[in-house]
Amino acid sequence: MTDTTAPLPRPSLRLPVRGDGFERASLDAISGLDRVSSATACAKLHGLGVTRSFVEGPRPLQPGQRIVGSAITLQFMPQREDLASGLGQEYVERHTALWAVMETVQPGDVLVIQAYGSQFSGCIGDILARYFQRKGGVGIVVDGRIRDSGRIRNLGLPVWSTGVTPHYASQSELFPWAYDVPVAVGGALCLPGDLVVADDDGPVIIPQAMAGEVVDSARDHEEWEVFSRHRLDEGARLSDYYPLTPDTREEYESWRSARAFAR
Repeated sequence: MTDTTAPLPRPSLRLPVRGDGFERASLDAISGLDRVSSATACAKLHGLGVTRSFVEGPRPLQPGQRIVGSAITLQFMPQREDLASGLGQEYVERHTALWAVMETVQPGDVLVIQAYGSQFSGCIGDILARYFQRKGGVGIVVDGRIRDSGRIRNLGLPVWSTGVTPHYASQSELFPWAYDVPVAVGGALCLPGDLVVADDDGPVIIPQAMAGEVVDSARDHEEWEVFSRHRLDEGARLSDYYPLTPDTREEYESWRSARAFAR
């Protein structure tokens, strides 16, 4: 008969796991995306060949907020009692990747958390959110739940999550396992140092090496949409101005040159 009171044999794996070093996105890359919406970023990435950039599921805790920043990552994994579990209550979490990643936060960072869309794990609460914000973090994207939602909302810290729960992070089926590692969030891959753009349409992950291409393409797109809105408001035909035809593209170029000259 198995003795269920005996300690379980423990694998020789040390937690938390930390990934290799990485370079954060540059300030120029971040500022270049400052006026780019998540919808435009997603569309431009699709045109450049990256078809899964949208983080499906997380919604803004506070509508109307927007962030751009460099990703740092946190990975939750399923609990297994011989290695990692929340049976020791939430005090065990101070020795996990959840606490460790908080000490790496730098100004401009966006924390991206893999939690499998869990409905029961409160990956971030008020105290950690306050600490993250004080260290200069600009926003959090969680493919899962948060807790203390009212207090986090009062902080003004932008957060995208799949909902809320009263549970602490390891109270249910997951455990904070690793940081500075690739994470899967809402069907998208995020590497440490990738760029994150998030607004009311949701978060989009931009590969760091493609940020410049996205900025250049998005800037033109946003400008011609301003022109198209103006012409549509004047009564022009939709098919002529959205998207632009070769003729209306020429008209747009003249309009843009006139505006630049007027400045």
